[in-house]
Amino acid sequence: MNGPTEKSMNGPTEKSMNGIAYQLESRRGLAGLTTRVQEIPVPGPRQVVVRVRATALNRRDIMLLEGSYVLPARPRVVPLVDGVGDVIARGDQVTRAAIGDRVAGTYFVSWTDGPQRQAESAQQYGANHDGWLATYILLEEDSVVHVPAHLTDAEAASLTCAGLVAWAALTKPVPAGPGETVLTTGTGTVALAAVQHAKMLGARVISITSSAEKAERLRKLGADEVIDRVQVPDWERAVLELTGGEGVQHAVEAVGMPTLPKSVAAAAYNAQITLIGAFPPAPGQPQPPSLFGGKFVSIRRIAVGSRADFESMNAALAEHQVRPVIDRVYPFEEAVEAYRYFMEGDPFGKVVISME
Repeated sequence: MNGPTEKSMNGPTEKSMNGIAYQLESRRGLAGLTTRVQEIPVPGPRQVVVRVRATALNRRDIMLLEGSYVLPARPRVVPLVDGVGDVIARGDQVTRAAIGDRVAGTYFVSWTDGPQRQAESAQQYGANHDGWLATYILLEEDSVVHVPAHLTDAEAASLTCAGLVAWAALTKPVPAGPGETVLTTGTGTVALAAVQHAKMLGARVISITSSAEKAERLRKLGADEVIDRVQVPDWERAVLELTGGEGVQHAVEAVGMPTLPKSVAAAAYNAQITLIGAFPPAPGQPQPPSLFGGKFVSIRRIAVGSRADFESMNAALAEHQVRPVIDRVYPFEEAVEAYRYFMEGDPFGKVVISME
C-alpha cells in the first residue's frame, strides 16, 4: 500500500518519527500479539498517513486472533479496525482530507456506497490491510471518514464496526422511525449502539438482557422497556404483550441463532429482522424446523456498512450529541491486557486502547 517516494507527501518526512506497531500471528492466542518498530509510512498519491490517537476492540478481532474469522489474518498484520487519529501526511492527489484533520477509517478498504460486492468485502483493515493498533496507519483516501467534533478520542475510536453495523441495521433498507418498536438482544456493543440509534430515529426500544444491573444501565441509555431473560425465559411473549400483541417492527439480532427464534416470534407482521451475530445451533440441537411459522419477515445478514453509511451515522450523532458507551480505556503498552479483558471479562461498552 505504500507509495513510491516521499515526494508524494504533504507533511512530515523525518525518519526520526518512528513508532511502534503491534502485529498479529493468528492461531497463537495472545502469544501471537507482539510489537515491532514502525517507520512512518510514505503515502502514495491518494493515501493519507494518520497518527493514531485511540483504537478499540471488536469481537471480530478476537476471531482473527483465534483464526476463526471468515478471512484469515495476514501474517504480522497490524490488528484492529476501529480507530481515530490526526492526518499528518497525504499524497499529492488527496482532496478528502487535510493535514490536521481528525479522522477514522472505514471497515472495508474500498466500499464507499451502494451494494457491497464480494471483492470489496474481502479487503479489510486489521485483517489483510494494516489496522490501528500502531503509532501510524496508512489509509486509502476513499477510506477516510471525519468524526463528530463533540466526541472524545475514545468515543470517536468506537464507531467503525459496532456503531456502524447497528446504524446500517436500523436505517437500511427501510429505516426505523416514530411509531415503531425496535427489539435489541444482549448488551454487546452492537446492541448498545442500536439502543442509542433507535432513540435518535424516534423509535421505541425494548431490550433483552440477563441481569437487573444491566437492565438499569440499558434504561439509562434510553431503552423504554427492558426484559430480564433470566427472570422471564419466555421473553418473546413478554415483548408481544408490551406491543399489544402486534410485535416489533425492527429487531437487531446481535446474538444469533440462540435467540433468533425468539426474535422471530416477537416480530410483527412484515417486520425487519437484521441478523448481526450468526452462530450455529448448540451441539446436538438441530435447527428449528418451522422457524418462521406463518409470519412474513425479512432476515438479512449484513457486513458493517459503507463509507456513506458511516458519514450518515456521524451526522446523526453530531446532531443529537450522542456518545458511544465506553467500558474501559487501556494505555497502548497494555494492549494485551485489553484483549484479555475483552475476552475474559464482561464489558458493557467499548474496550478502548489509547495512545495518549
